Amino acid sequence: MSQQTARRGGAAWALVITSVAGFMAALDNLVVTTALPSIREDLGGGLHDLEWTVSAYTLTFAVLLMFGAALGDRFGRRRLFIAGLTVFTGASAAAAMAPGIDSLIAARAVQGAGAAVMMPLTLTLLTAAVPAAKRGMAYGIWGAVNGLAVASGPLVGGTLTEHISWQWIFWLNVPLGLALLPLARLRLAESHGTGASLDIPGTLLASGGLFGIVYGLVRGPADGWTGPFVLTGLFAGSALLVGFILYSTRAKNPMLPMRLFRSRAFAGINAASLLMFLGMFGSIFLLSQYMQGVLGYSPTEAGLRMLPWTGMPMLVAPIAGILADRIGGRPVVAAGLFLQALGLGYMAVVATADASYTAQLPALIISGIGMALFFAPASHLVMSSVRPSEQGIASGANNALREVGGALGIAVMASIFAAQGGYETGQTFVDGMRPALVTGSAVVALAGIAALLIPTRRRTERQAAPAEPAPVLETTAH
Repeated sequence: MSQQTARRGGAAWALVITSVAGFMAALDNLVVTTALPSIREDLGGGLHDLEWTVSAYTLTFAVLLMFGAALGDRFGRRRLFIAGLTVFTGASAAAAMAPGIDSLIAARAVQGAGAAVMMPLTLTLLTAAVPAAKRGMAYGIWGAVNGLAVASGPLVGGTLTEHISWQWIFWLNVPLGLALLPLARLRLAESHGTGASLDIPGTLLASGGLFGIVYGLVRGPADGWTGPFVLTGLFAGSALLVGFILYSTRAKNPMLPMRLFRSRAFAGINAASLLMFLGMFGSIFLLSQYMQGVLGYSPTEAGLRMLPWTGMPMLVAPIAGILADRIGGRPVVAAGLFLQALGLGYMAVVATADASYTAQLPALIISGIGMALFFAPASHLVMSSVRPSEQGIASGANNALREVGGALGIAVMASIFAAQGGYETGQTFVDGMRPALVTGSAVVALAGIAALLIPTRRRTERQAAPAEPAPVLETTAH
C-alpha cells in the first residue's frame, strides 16, 4: 500500500474516531434534561439534586478543558485522548448503575472530567491526520456530528427514557467507548505540542476562575443572583481569571499565551463562539420545554418536530466545510450566525400558547441552516488562526469559551423568562419565552458582527504562520 493511500486511510479513521468521540462528549451536555423526572422517581432527591446531575458535568467539563489540552500537548495527544475516553466510558457505566442521586452526581462529575481531556484533542488529532487542503471538508463532517449531538440531546434522552429507561442515556456511551479505544490505539498517530513543561500556576488560576464563574452562572437562577455562594463564585472567579490574564502576559511558557488574542482571527472567532453558544443553548433550553409543557408533545414528539433545526447540520455542515475551503470561513460563519439570529427572532414572533407546527417550521429551518453553517467553518478558523504547535490549547480555549457561553445562555434566558413569565399557564410561559428568544436573537446577531471582524483567509494564514518552524511532531501509530 502506498504512503498516500495509507495517509488517506489514516485521515478517514481519524475522522470517524474523533467525530464519534466528540458526539459522545457533546451529547451528554443536554441528554439528561428530559430524563430528570424519571431519575427523580427512581432515585429520589429534591430539585436541587436534580439540577446538579446536569451542572456537575458542565462544571468539570468547562473547568478542565484547557488543562486537558495542555496535558495532551505535553504528554502526547493520542495517549491523553485514550485516557480521557477511558475515564468517560467508565464514568458512564457508573452513572447507569448509580444506586442513589449522590453517586449519580459524582459519576457525572467524573464524566465531565474525562470529556474535558478527550474533547479538545479530537480537533488536534484530526488536524494532524488530514492534509491541509481537505481540512475544511473534514471539519464540516466533524462539525455536523458535534452540532447534531448538542442539539439532539433532549430528543435522544427523551426517546431512551420514554421507551427503555433513563439508565440507557448513559449505557449508550459504553459500547461506543469500548469500540473506539482499540481503534484509537491502532489508527491514530501520536502528536505533541511544543514539549514545554506544564504551567501549574496558570492551570490553577484558569481552573479556579472558570469554576467560580460557571458555578455562579449555573446556580444563579436557582439560588438567586444575590445568594452568598453565587456572588462569591462570580466575584472570586472573575478575580482569578484577571489574575490568569496578568500572569499569562508575563509567564515564559503560559498555558494560554495572551499573544494569541492579538490575532483578530483568533479573538474574533472565540468571541463569536461564546456569543453563539450563549444564544443557542438558552434558546434550546426553553424551546424544548415549550414544545412539551405548552404544546403538549411527548419528549420524543418534541424532538422529532425540532429535527428541521437539530438535524440540519448533518445535511448542510459538510457543504459549509467545502465552501470554507473555497471562499474562506469568515463569510460562511457570519452568514450562519445571522441566519440563526433571524430564525430565533422569527420564532419569538410566531410563538403562541397554541401555535401550529406549520407556523414554527420556517423558523426551525432557518435556525438549522444557520447553525450548520457555523459549526464546521468555526472549527477551521480556530485551528488555522494559530501555529500547529498551539492548536491543542487553541482548541481547548475555544471549547471552554463555548461551554461558558452555554452556561451563561441558560442562566440569562432563565432569568429573563422568570422575570417576564412563568410555568403557571401556557400563556405565561410564552410571555416569558418571547423576550428571552429576542435576547438570544440579538446575542447571536452580535456574534455575526464579531465574525465579520475576522480577517480574510489570506491575512489569517499570514497571521498564523509561525515566526520559526514549529511543526506537529508525529510518530507511527504503533
